Amino acid sequence: MKNLILFALLLSSTLSFGQCDKDVMLTSSKTDYLDGSGTVQRTENEQSTIEISKSQVIITPGNSNHKMTGKVESATCNWPTAYQEGKMVIKAVFDDPSGESRHATLTIDGKAGIVTFLMEIAEMPDKKIRVSVNSFKENKKE
Repeated sequence: MKNLILFALLLSSTLSFGQCDKDVMLTSSKTDYLDGSGTVQRTENEQSTIEISKSQVIITPGNSNHKMTGKVESATCNWPTAYQEGKMVIKAVFDDPSGESRHATLTIDGKAGIVTFLMEIAEMPDKKIRVSVNSFKENKKE
C-alpha cells in the first residue's frame, strides 16, 4: 500500500511539472490596468500574446509595435491540472525603451479552468496589469 501511495505521489508530481518545462503561449483579448491595491482603473479590449520560455518572456500587447522582452531570472510552477488549475510565478527583468531595467513578477493563476496573468513591476508599485487568458498552449518550435 505504501508503494502505491508513493507511486501516486511521484506520478502526480511528474504530471504537475510536465508542462512547466515547455514553452507556452498565452493569448488574451482583454487587459485590465489596476492600481496598487488591485482596483481596475481602465480596461482595454485588445489582442495580446505572452510567450514564455525557460529563458525569456515576450509580451506583445494590442499595439504590436510595443513588444516587451524580459529575461527570466527564476520560475516556480505547479499545475495539478495542466493550464486549468495551478500557478506559475516568474521573476523577470525587462528593459524599458529608455534602457532602464524593470523587475517584474509575473503570476499565471488557474482556478476552475479560468486562467489569469498578472504583471507587477517593482519600480511601479502603484500599477499592475492583468489579462484574462483566452488560450494557454504549448508553443512548439519548428
